[in-house]
Amino acid sequence: MFDVLMYLFESLIQNDADLHVDQEELTEELVRAGFHHDEVYKALAWLEKLAALQESGQTPYLTKGAPSAVTRVYCETELRVLDPETRGFIMFLEQSQVLDNVTREMVIDRIMEIDTNEFCVEDLKWVVLMVLFNVPGKETAYSQMEGLLFESPEGLLH
Repeated sequence: MFDVLMYLFESLIQNDADLHVDQEELTEELVRAGFHHDEVYKALAWLEKLAALQESGQTPYLTKGAPSAVTRVYCETELRVLDPETRGFIMFLEQSQVLDNVTREMVIDRIMEIDTNEFCVEDLKWVVLMVLFNVPGKETAYSQMEGLLFESPEGLLH
């Protein structure tokens, strides 16, 4: 499913393709591209839920009036999916102000809906990019995330 999401994001969204494509037409195009029907349906449902999170304006996972500088405590299920490296990268993105409390929770919500046994920092970067793309007013954060995703470090890392 994650491969379908990445394909869609890279081919449709990044290329400014028409985002109001007929779902059946899009499904058939993805199947012709080599993806299985069930993976396509899961990916499209994932995107619909992401859009619903953004459009609803509701943040059921955040307490109203909660301070902005809170420590996120992960539940057992989240700890099984998010290893220390991915949790550390989420914290880095918060400290760098790429993510705020709301977008962090949207990212975690979307990660938990991905049907995979392996989830790494590179996958996390793509999910963050997809979430930020769908949240109005996050253009600067999106650009920062794009830089983190596509820039490769020069020289030796110490």
